[in-house]
Amino acid sequence: MFSPSDHKHMARALALAARGLFTTTPNPRVGCVLVREGSVVGEGWHERAGEAHAEVHALRRAGALARGATAYVSLEPCNHQGRTAPCVDALLAAGVRRVVAAMEDPNPQVAGSGLARLRAAGVEVQCGLLADEARELNVGFVARMQRGRPWLRLKTAASLDGRTALANGTSQWITGPAARRDAHRWRARSCAVMTGIGTLLHDDSRLTVREIPTARQPLRILVDRNLELPLDARILEGGNVLVFTAREQPRKARELAERGAEVMVLGDACGKVDLPAMLQELGRRELNEILVESGNRLNGALVRAGVVDELIVYLAPQLLGDRARGMFDLGELTALEQRIELDVR
Repeated sequence: MFSPSDHKHMARALALAARGLFTTTPNPRVGCVLVREGSVVGEGWHERAGEAHAEVHALRRAGALARGATAYVSLEPCNHQGRTAPCVDALLAAGVRRVVAAMEDPNPQVAGSGLARLRAAGVEVQCGLLADEARELNVGFVARMQRGRPWLRLKTAASLDGRTALANGTSQWITGPAARRDAHRWRARSCAVMTGIGTLLHDDSRLTVREIPTARQPLRILVDRNLELPLDARILEGGNVLVFTAREQPRKARELAERGAEVMVLGDACGKVDLPAMLQELGRRELNEILVESGNRLNGALVRAGVVDELIVYLAPQLLGDRARGMFDLGELTALEQRIELDVR
């Protein structure tokens, strides 16, 4: 169905899409390659929401050479008016002969309609080339469109015996510089970084990207059921902070608002933050990927709530012993049937 040349050009479109890894939120990462008579005549990728899409960038570079060309796009071209005009219109106006898409757009406003319109206009259309790679690149966008909540990654660093900190809470540093740089890459691609109040009170974390260059800092999210966040905490530096709490505390909320933090009350029947409802709220706010960097209590609560999609575990070649803290507070399991099975990839 697809030739070696098709595979090569789609792989290039995906590589271009990855250039927007840190910047496109809340939009998907998309790349486009235009090929005419075996030669690449235009390339482009989506860089930021509100700016031109990948297809438009590629068409501008190709100019008149786009007529009769094949467009390789890592995501189905859009067919609706958003912040920019529909990419289907641009492809048709340019006279593109064939469109190969890696996958359909999961956005209900598109969902196959872009490809259908191209076919109706006489354009040869194929879809499904390197679909798994395209989906992985936009796993958060796909998750939000299909289920209404972001993709939640939980990052933890542990000793070989699965311990994340000493009994007194000391954890810096279990891993080394390479692991920390890699963790900052995960921060940079995420729409938000989340932690719990226990971890923040102990570490006074900033949750910013510092180890690698980035033009955008993620939203910082704190789960703080009793609103214990100190007004001089480093997380408040520069604003862009969202705090979820379980009960109303108007005075403290106003004080935090003056320091650039938004407080949202979202309690459950047990007086804790309602974690599934929190994830739905983050989906409504158009957040695609969330990175959790917290201690075993919030880690365990998120796992028990069934909202963790992916674990990133850094294991250090050291032992901390049974009295050190574990990765997840899951309560006592009394039967092996209660264990949580993982898919290791």
